Amino acid sequence: MSGNKSPQALYQQVKLYVKKQIEAGQWSPGGLVPSEHQLVAQFKVSRMTVNRALRELSQEGIINRVAGVGTFVADRKPQSSLLMIANIGDEIRARDHQYRCEVIKLQRTAASFEIAAALGLATGQSVYHAICIHYEEELPVQLEDRYVNPALAREFIDQQFNAQLPPSQYLLGQLPVEEMEHIVDATMPDEQQAQQLQISTDEPCLMLMRRTWLREQIVTYVRFLHPSSRYRLGGRMRVSPEHAAG
Repeated sequence: MSGNKSPQALYQQVKLYVKKQIEAGQWSPGGLVPSEHQLVAQFKVSRMTVNRALRELSQEGIINRVAGVGTFVADRKPQSSLLMIANIGDEIRARDHQYRCEVIKLQRTAASFEIAAALGLATGQSVYHAICIHYEEELPVQLEDRYVNPALAREFIDQQFNAQLPPSQYLLGQLPVEEMEHIVDATMPDEQQAQQLQISTDEPCLMLMRRTWLREQIVTYVRFLHPSSRYRLGGRMRVSPEHAAG
């Protein structure tokens, strides 16, 4: 590359090269992308220039960067429906990908003011708390932070949750959902969340907050955190003429 090119032009050239290789099928989904060191040598630019190109490609969902492992071509981002309770394991298996669920916390705890309010309980009341990481092809795609009302699901705490029986599937099998609330927000992960999802703290995430009701009581309050480069949320439904505006 010519030495009179601006740093911005240089990083854009690296970025364009990687995109073209992927679009041309030279690098397949899940395949390893050349390392920063290799791209620095190939383009004769600084590591900072290459890092910026790869960082932006990661934010756009074109590549996945796994700390300490490498950079890989991303699969097309899966989309989960907002109009139903989706089983992430079934979604991943439907793409012929490997699914794994890792439970990193399952305990009884005293509800904080926030959690008590979300579950319609008194502050300090006993609740069940589960945290799980859901993997697609050994890449974390969802961090699940779930609180459950023990009065409605007493045996939840005694289950051995895994890929065959994640918490959501167990609850749906035990308790029919009569009402559901979904709220989606954009957020940035804290250090612990970023570590669990194997992303940097500057990667935007999608937060799906869900509450379910049975007999006018709240069964569960759960927050699903998804790296925006690996997952998206959406839905499609028929709309009657009187509600078709917009």
